[in-house]
Amino acid sequence: MIPAGLSFFFRHAGQLLTLSGPPVPRRGPDLGELGILRDGAVLTRGPIIVGVGRTRDLDAEARRMKARAIDCRGRVVMPGFVDSHTHLVFAGSRVDDFEERLRGRTYEEIAASGGGITLSARLLGEASTRELCARACHFLEQLAAHGTTTVEVKTGYGLSAANEMKTLRAIERIRKQSPLEIVPTLLAAHAVPAQYRKRPRAYIDLLARRLMPEVAKNRLAEFIDCFCERVAFSVADCRRALEAGLRHGLIPRLHAEQLSRTGGARLAIDLDAASADHLDHVNRSDIRALARSGVVATLVPGANFHLGLGTYPPARGLIEAGAAVALATDFNPGTSPTLNMQFVLALACSALRMTPAEAISAATINAAYSLRRADRLGSLEPGKQADLAVMEVDDYRKIPYYFAWNHCVMTVKRGWIIYAQDRLGVSGIVS
Repeated sequence: MIPAGLSFFFRHAGQLLTLSGPPVPRRGPDLGELGILRDGAVLTRGPIIVGVGRTRDLDAEARRMKARAIDCRGRVVMPGFVDSHTHLVFAGSRVDDFEERLRGRTYEEIAASGGGITLSARLLGEASTRELCARACHFLEQLAAHGTTTVEVKTGYGLSAANEMKTLRAIERIRKQSPLEIVPTLLAAHAVPAQYRKRPRAYIDLLARRLMPEVAKNRLAEFIDCFCERVAFSVADCRRALEAGLRHGLIPRLHAEQLSRTGGARLAIDLDAASADHLDHVNRSDIRALARSGVVATLVPGANFHLGLGTYPPARGLIEAGAAVALATDFNPGTSPTLNMQFVLALACSALRMTPAEAISAATINAAYSLRRADRLGSLEPGKQADLAVMEVDDYRKIPYYFAWNHCVMTVKRGWIIYAQDRLGVSGIVS
């Protein structure tokens, strides 16, 4: 617990990216509005932001509160990244798959020969819960070091009710151990187990009958996801899985249109899903439908990059149509082994043709909407949670410009400094 009276005064930010605005996802031109304050400051008490403004305007209140001062020295201060799509809990790696792809084999061919998700499922089954937690906690430390403060974590490498529960218990344990906010998603319908290859509906029914009631009873997940793709589950199968989840209070998300156009985006809209993710193969009609909906279009260009694909999701078309676009790492061992959201911003700019401002909004406030947490995350405003990152740049555009660097020098979660480089210290009480 954070002592109720503990306060910090983050002052002299060269650019304070507040992302303040009306309580709706950012769409169209609004996606590029960052609410920048020069020589900005953030004043916190416990886990909550109590003041945002120019440094000189908050000085007196900071002194009255006896806040501890942190001189940001002209750096960029922004909301902590909200990574709304990851597969954080896994064992081993898929480096063999990586090399096989470099030799010319496709994602589908590798999966058919026992690689891909099937390999990850075997490795997870062999690992202990303790091993899974230790590995995940290491990843969470790296996420924090790169400026991420909230992480969605999916299951999906179990391929059985027992191993999905094992994964959920691991997620529950790391939620208690990590200072980051972890949002659990049940992705039991990630791939069809071998014994159900010709009867995927029977597997969905098993999950609905045996797994989902227990997950709901023990509050082990908040969302439910499904991989809607020809190598996984059909639209009908995914509808069955997500509707079963809804009956147990789980909010739908959906892997949609990643490898081919299946109709997954339309299913997400029909079910009022929190997000539809990937979206590489949406057409113009899908884009218009997404723009009219409340479904957040979450793009994960790290997967396209790692798979060596020549195409990326149509970010510009989605933005110009008015869809609510978010960005995430899709951190996983097979298709996107990166947890650096700053690199995802660079890909969004160079490959998706998003502006740096659009990319930052997509990785913060819109991602928070996709996790149904925008009332307290994703922007720096009084009353919201004190989640922020300090970047070693004087212009926010340099975060994606200097790509594949880690610019983060401090990360704050719920008012706690959870990561800091030595050269950015905390001074005494403001006087």
